[in-house]
Amino acid sequence: MCDCHPTNLTRRNLLAGISAGAAAALVAGTARADGLRCFDAVALAGKPGESEERHPSPADAFVMPKPAAVGPAVTGALAGIVRRVNLPAGQKAVALTFDLCQTRSPIAGYDGAVVDCLRANRVAATFFPAGRWLETHRERAAQLAADPLFVLGNHSFDHPDLHSAPADKINSEILLTEASLATTRRAAASACETSPSAPMRLFRFPYGSCEANGAAAANAVGSVVIQWDTVSGDPDGTSAANIQANVMRTLKAGSIVVMHANGRGTHTAEALAAIIPKLKAKGYRFVTVPDLIAMGTPQAASECYITKPGDTLRYDEGLAHKAPGKALVLPAT
Repeated sequence: MCDCHPTNLTRRNLLAGISAGAAAALVAGTARADGLRCFDAVALAGKPGESEERHPSPADAFVMPKPAAVGPAVTGALAGIVRRVNLPAGQKAVALTFDLCQTRSPIAGYDGAVVDCLRANRVAATFFPAGRWLETHRERAAQLAADPLFVLGNHSFDHPDLHSAPADKINSEILLTEASLATTRRAAASACETSPSAPMRLFRFPYGSCEANGAAAANAVGSVVIQWDTVSGDPDGTSAANIQANVMRTLKAGSIVVMHANGRGTHTAEALAAIIPKLKAKGYRFVTVPDLIAMGTPQAASECYITKPGDTLRYDEGLAHKAPGKALVLPAT
């Protein structure tokens, strides 16, 4: 098993951290040589109860951001929905991704055990936060943005069903969240006394559901649409053993794995404790989604799907009339 045991230390103020790599090692095990140095170990450590959902309070109030500017249109090999990356022979890399979903209510959690596990084992990862998650978890968001192990993508602002949404709705959800991401990166840069980063814009559709027109709309405003080819199935009480089995059964070189770090994956950290050493023993290394893309050729689809084309239609609000008398049930993705 890998070193994935969360600590119970109390969080300090966002800007109070003065630690170097040795202090960060108290939370993250052996620190990455160029690791996170601008937050102290106590501030970084996962906190008991932090992964739980909660009702909004006055402290969660925020001013809606102004939409970010449209980015350069995505064309060529990156267009469509990237599900995995075909790598050159002999390359064994995978991208672990973690959704931080949040709707208007309740306020989602922060799974510190997952993040502490990744840091302890020096595992690179890509997080897809909703804009509302960023606005209501500013300290944690800045810590993630500051960490050189991690990359932040975009999971919409309100996490609505966008399967059949018009382009202007999709654009609004993306650009509002890009504005929140920019604010988060500025906060991280201020805390670490560095320049704000401007990474590749990545977007993941809520519920993993979209039509080809939706992907085209996201590409048109500058977002590379990222899905997955390996489903952990971690939300809502799935056991660590089943999460591990799901990942190990379908993962291969170039895979993108979907998991959660907003408290919905109650056994995700436990599963990671087994998955990480098993994959390392098989010769895999962990990279961010942009680094994975840079290593090979993206394998893209024209529509979103979870494991097979058409399997998200049952989640689409616009198609609910086709199943009268059946309640619409959305996945946690």
